[in-house]
Amino acid sequence: MRVAIAGAGLGGLCLAQGLRRAGIEADVYERDPAITARFQGYRLVLSPTGSAALRGCLPQRWHPLLDAITGDAYGERLVLDPWLNKIGELGPGRTGTVIDRHVLRHLLLTGLAVHTGATLTGYDVLDDGRVEARFAHGDPVVADLLVGADGVGSAVRAVLSPQTTPTDTGVRFVIGRTPLTEHFAGLERAFGSKIAGDGVSLLLGAMRFRTPPKEAAEELAPEVVLPDVRDYVRWAMILPPDGSRGDVTPQETVLSRIEGWHPDLRALIEQSDPDNSTLLSIRVVEPREHWAPGPVTLLGDAIHATSPTGGNGANTALRDADLLRHCLTEGRRDLLGAIGDYERQMFEYGAEAVRQSLDALTAFVPQSESA
Repeated sequence: MRVAIAGAGLGGLCLAQGLRRAGIEADVYERDPAITARFQGYRLVLSPTGSAALRGCLPQRWHPLLDAITGDAYGERLVLDPWLNKIGELGPGRTGTVIDRHVLRHLLLTGLAVHTGATLTGYDVLDDGRVEARFAHGDPVVADLLVGADGVGSAVRAVLSPQTTPTDTGVRFVIGRTPLTEHFAGLERAFGSKIAGDGVSLLLGAMRFRTPPKEAAEELAPEVVLPDVRDYVRWAMILPPDGSRGDVTPQETVLSRIEGWHPDLRALIEQSDPDNSTLLSIRVVEPREHWAPGPVTLLGDAIHATSPTGGNGANTALRDADLLRHCLTEGRRDLLGAIGDYERQMFEYGAEAVRQSLDALTAFVPQSESA
C-alpha cells in the first residue's frame, strides 16, 4: 500500500510516522516552500488521549525522548483583573502535559519523506480504484490512499466535500512568546488563568521543558535533531469581533489594549520575540456531510477545525492519525472498509470537539465595559 499525505502539520506527520512504523510507504506533500517557512512554535497541552495517540504512532525507542521534552500542565485556572487580583475561577484545569509545537514537529519529521513546495491542485480517482494527486509543480502522484491533512483551507476537502467550508467566528487573537526569565516569576499565578480587561482577555501559559530539547535528543535519540528551545511564556490575547487593525504589529495591538495593567504584563509583551508573534482569525470547520468511503479521506483541521480556546485541536488531529493508522494496519480489512470505519468514528468525536471549542470560546471573549 502507498499513502500520499497532503500537509505536514502535526496530524499528517503523526500518521506518516505510524504508517512507517507499520511498514507502509507514506509520503508527505507540503505546500510551504520549506519546512521552516512558517514559525509554528507554541505551547500545546497534550491530553491523555492525544498523548496516547502520539505514542501509538511514534517508534517506542522515542518514548523516553518524548517524556523528556514535555512539561507538566498546571495552573490555578483563575480569572484575574489587570492587576492580577482574583475575581473568579475558570473551573478545573485539564490534565495532561505541555509540549512545544515546533519541537514536536521536528521530532515527527525525523526520517520521513517530505516534499515541500508541493501545492495540491486536485485529484482524480482512477479506474483501478487508486487516486492520482495533481500538483502545481511537478509530476502527479498515484497512491492507494490520499489523506487531506492540509488544514482549514484544505484543497483535498474542496474536491471531496465542497459543501464543507470554514466558518469565520469573527474573533481574532494575537499570540506570541517571551523567554521565561526570573523577571516573570511573579506571574506564576497567571499561568493557566484568564486576565480579563475591557473587551479583551489575556491568556498566559508556561512552557517548561523537563530537559532542553536539543540536549535531550543528543542523549536519548542521536538520530533526532531538535531545535535549541528554552523555557518561555506563551501569551495570547483574545480580541472582540472587529477588534484588530492591520496597520500595527501584534505587540502594538496588545500593548494598546493594556494601558494601566500590571507592569510585569506590559514587560512580558514588550520583551516578546517579534518574529514569533502573529495575529490570527478563529475559523472552524464542522464535519457534516458524509460521503461514500473511497481512496480519499480527511484528517485534522481539514475536516474538524476547532477554536483554540477549546484546547483540543491538536489532540483531535493526533487522535485521527492514530485511529486511521489502526484501521489501515491492524483491522485486517479491505481499504474501503478501513476508511469507512475511520470516518464513522472521526466524524462523531470530531464534531463534538468543534462544539466543545465553540462553547469554550464564549468564556474568553468578554464584552467591553463601555458597551
